Amino acid sequence: MLSPASAAVVRATLPLVRAHDVAITSEFYSSMFATHPELLDLFNQGNQADGRQKLALASAVVGFAEHLTGNGKTMPFDRIAERIAHKHVSLGIRAEQYPIVGRHLLDAVGTVLGAEVTAAVFAAWHEVYWLLACRLIAAESRLYERGALDPADHWRRWRVAKRLDETVDVVSFTLVPDDDTTVPDFLPGQYVSVAVDLPDGRRQPRQYSLSQGPGRGSLRLTVRRVRGRDGTPDGAVSTHLHDHLTEDETLLLGPPAGETTLTSDDDPVLLVSAGIGITPMAAMLDHLARAQPTRRIVLAHADRSPAHHALRRECARTAGGLADVEELLWYESGSDERSRPGFMDVDALPVPPGATAYLCGPLPFMHHIRAGLIRRGLAPERVRYEVFGPGMLDRVDRPAAGARR
Repeated sequence: MLSPASAAVVRATLPLVRAHDVAITSEFYSSMFATHPELLDLFNQGNQADGRQKLALASAVVGFAEHLTGNGKTMPFDRIAERIAHKHVSLGIRAEQYPIVGRHLLDAVGTVLGAEVTAAVFAAWHEVYWLLACRLIAAESRLYERGALDPADHWRRWRVAKRLDETVDVVSFTLVPDDDTTVPDFLPGQYVSVAVDLPDGRRQPRQYSLSQGPGRGSLRLTVRRVRGRDGTPDGAVSTHLHDHLTEDETLLLGPPAGETTLTSDDDPVLLVSAGIGITPMAAMLDHLARAQPTRRIVLAHADRSPAHHALRRECARTAGGLADVEELLWYESGSDERSRPGFMDVDALPVPPGATAYLCGPLPFMHHIRAGLIRRGLAPERVRYEVFGPGMLDRVDRPAAGARR
């Protein structure tokens, strides 16, 4: 809990920090990477270049300060902390790295806000940061312990047992351990981090959803090639995987992580996706077909066209063997579903009593579907979602950012 003196200072300075939060995080990343270039290997440089990571960090810190002072406009911070902790564990973040982040972040506050940062202001925001850091360190420690993971020995080498072109821009890689160790257990809906050594010598991490359920003796990633638009470059890691990763080659993977996972109860489920957001839904559907084949399922997907719909035949085949499933599809050839949040008609989605909805896709799409489901009476806690990127979907005072993979 924030001390009373610090709470008063943080409450008074929140508008100032909020108004300059992205400038602060921009200064922070620039300073930290200049002093600790080894940390570049832990951060998605695409998200750095387009500002999404800066906005995400700003939203997290300001959101936590709002949470501490009772001024929150975000989802309950426990859910944000859980999401961040899983992301950090997927990358092998260690507790001893938090002092580095704290020092550069607080220095950035002073650089951007200048004379406004008195000793009392610095002390109050120092307290905010370390309350957040301790909360995340504890959550990450529990995840490492639960999975018997060592963050200092994080990456394992996996071999491509099968490569399958799903669509013109999507390919699936089936992976098995290269050292003959066991495949780790995971929950449907989780993802793994991939570390790729690019031709320029940089190592870059990305997260990709596991697109098949557990228990198959392998892991499968289904990767969309990220095409540049409006002058932005193509995705470095997705392009490298598409162009260079072939069968029998190896890839570095972190452990499965992610908090947006399928519940094991018997309640109906809505699996709602757009574009490459189909990947965690395919894993959930695969698991349901083998573990709970009589569970009520609504499977809804939006895409540019049938030709762009990854895993289409596989999901249809799986759904066809289930007892109680309804599949709905939306296509519009030639359009881009990412720019059409209203493309899927949320009012046409069946919402069985007691259902839990799982969403994955572009943020505008998920905003649209989530708002529509809540308007139709589904409780907010029953609308769960996977964010492809460093965004927080429930942020209401500005648009969220993101496109992870």
